[in-house]
Amino acid sequence: MAGNHASSAGASGGVAGASQAAGNGAPAAGHVAPTKPSTWRIAFLGDSITETSCTSQLVHAALRAEGHTHVDLVGTKQNQQSCGVDDPDRDVEGHSGYLVTNLVGSGPNAAELPMWCAADRADIVLMHFGTNDAWNSGIPIMDIVSAFSDVLRALREVQPRVILFVAQIIPLSPNTCADCESRVRELNALIPMWAASESTAESPVHVVDQWTGFDPGTHAYDRVHPNMMGAEKMADVWLGALRARKIF
Repeated sequence: MAGNHASSAGASGGVAGASQAAGNGAPAAGHVAPTKPSTWRIAFLGDSITETSCTSQLVHAALRAEGHTHVDLVGTKQNQQSCGVDDPDRDVEGHSGYLVTNLVGSGPNAAELPMWCAADRADIVLMHFGTNDAWNSGIPIMDIVSAFSDVLRALREVQPRVILFVAQIIPLSPNTCADCESRVRELNALIPMWAASESTAESPVHVVDQWTGFDPGTHAYDRVHPNMMGAEKMADVWLGALRARKIF
């Protein structure tokens, strides 16, 4: 897998600005590698793009192939995809059809979020969330970003030193949604500023540009959900982000 890049919290501008800030994937000046636990508990958090693609399995397999045996994927769901991975780790926190805005406040799934966090006790969270929210034109984009803060707060209540990698999400181009692409662009443009405002030395938030170079016509089987090529591309980007931050 090739073509990795990750952007720092605090990158300015929209999707293009975040991608340019990534440069060669080097960590930001002054960045200190985190203290490594005996086993990294990693949660892939999101909706069907997380639950039903091969991305999480491919990331875990790549790390294991590099000799990183101290990695455990965690989650209350199982990724049931056949991804060509020997002895796959199927644990995932992907929930098909879910909106991140439904996980907070008085949302219909709000009671589930703290249960996931308590069960996972994740040291690292790779979050690709907001696709279904962007699809629903009645949800203000700022409400999606605000929900990210509630999710991060819930994660930190269980693991105060959690490291969050938040994706600028892949393009959303279903034939039935004329404004989906523009809404995703708007969401992605806000994520770097949000990440910078929430990131701390103890619990950093890193932005990962999953948008750039993802072609819904090539990398998704329905212009929304990644096919194998798309899953490989997403896995490359996640791996690049982990390496750039000296996690592995």
